[in-house]
Amino acid sequence: MLRTHAQFGDDQTASPIQGLIGSGPAMMGVYAMTRRVAASNASVLLIGETGTGKELVAKAIHQLSSRSSGPFVRVNCGALSESLLESELFGHVRGAFTGAVANRTGRFEAAHTGTIFLDEINSTTPQLQVKLLRVLQEREFERVGDTETISVDTRVIAASNRELLDEVAKENFREDLYYRLNVVPIYLPPLRARREDIPLLLSHFLEYYNEENDRYVVHIQKDSLESLLKYHWPGNVRELQNVVERCVVMATSDEITLDLLPATISGHKATVSMPGRGGDLDSLARDLVEQGMTTCDPADDNLFERIVSRVERELISQMLAACNGVQLKAAVRLGINRNTLRKKLLEHGLEEQ
Repeated sequence: MLRTHAQFGDDQTASPIQGLIGSGPAMMGVYAMTRRVAASNASVLLIGETGTGKELVAKAIHQLSSRSSGPFVRVNCGALSESLLESELFGHVRGAFTGAVANRTGRFEAAHTGTIFLDEINSTTPQLQVKLLRVLQEREFERVGDTETISVDTRVIAASNRELLDEVAKENFREDLYYRLNVVPIYLPPLRARREDIPLLLSHFLEYYNEENDRYVVHIQKDSLESLLKYHWPGNVRELQNVVERCVVMATSDEITLDLLPATISGHKATVSMPGRGGDLDSLARDLVEQGMTTCDPADDNLFERIVSRVERELISQMLAACNGVQLKAAVRLGINRNTLRKKLLEHGLEEQ
């Protein structure tokens, strides 16, 4: 269940923060907590779903603090194995393990006099949590493979997309480390809990991606806006950002229309017509399967791959035709990157299309 901050009335700490977007009650609470905790050296725990802006809040805390002239160092704890993460955080000396050909400074040491942001802290192992607890308690550690103790003056901001108390109850997270990190918790609301901020976010992302792509998409069709406001946004602000980028790239006018939105948001089934033939993609796939079944030997072990390859070739060809041969637009609409599309064009002999 989402925890919300108390209303702060005329408290000036609730004023907006550069880089954070939203003017509703939920974000006002986040602003207030961010400004209040920034003035201290206390550890902060940011809790919120993926895509809610935890790193932005961490940066804001650092920039508003007395440590703003020092480094801000981010570590994604979920992106590395335990051994690599330990070396990343604390550094290592030459010969500490295979591949350690030189001494390396760790992220805690690099963040001295500044702030270290430990994202996805919930993904760390119990063994590494013991070492993190020591840094928080004693402000010292040893590099991997070394005996020399290094002292640091580093503020710790951690983030989790799960409620850490639940992880403590499951014995996946150390209780003592939780209380060391959770000096000041800040709960970031999901986008569905602050729908009043969607128009502001849309305006911000439109301005950014128009400039980025040299476009002029400044209007949103009424039906499109209603769909965006009603959608549940499991990917939160990050998902909204991606949708706006897609719309700006795909728009053929200065307006975001319903057909530009993903079907999961608009509720409409995506259809693309091929020159010289009618029907949607489902019909196309059925036609090709039927053709494949009549032209291929059913005993052929590669029958499935052959049919899928034909469907993929026709889909790419169709999408390129619908996008007037513009590969970037076709790639965005297909949900793949441009390099992947180019590879597929070569595979299917469509590179000249």
